[in-house]
Amino acid sequence: MSLNDGKVGAAIAVADMARAVEFYEGKLGLRSNGDDPDGGRTYECGGGTTLHVFPSPLAQASGATAAGWVVEDVEGTVDELAANGVTFEQFGDGPFATDEKGLARIGDQVGAWVKDPDGNVLGISNQ
Repeated sequence: MSLNDGKVGAAIAVADMARAVEFYEGKLGLRSNGDDPDGGRTYECGGGTTLHVFPSPLAQASGATAAGWVVEDVEGTVDELAANGVTFEQFGDGPFATDEKGLARIGDQVGAWVKDPDGNVLGISNQ
């Protein structure tokens, strides 16, 4: 079996699991079945995909997008998350310049980015 045939999911290391749970569940609204054996939590998302968040003493944000969701209505999702207290990244120039909501529009693609408490960048887009 090649990697092309395997499922893939994102894994994000965090320094403080309690703080991460508050963000991923409390603000983003993700649901898990509780702690995994490694002390992390796995969040099932659309299409059988998963996001695994786990504690690590090596947790360090890269500055690049660590995981991303594809949704039909980016603006509606941003509005819903902002109502939960999520703050979206603002980019003033370049191809990812955002509006006051944090939405970047590149042709038909719409995207927005948020950072978790450890600075991991998470993306939301329609493609």
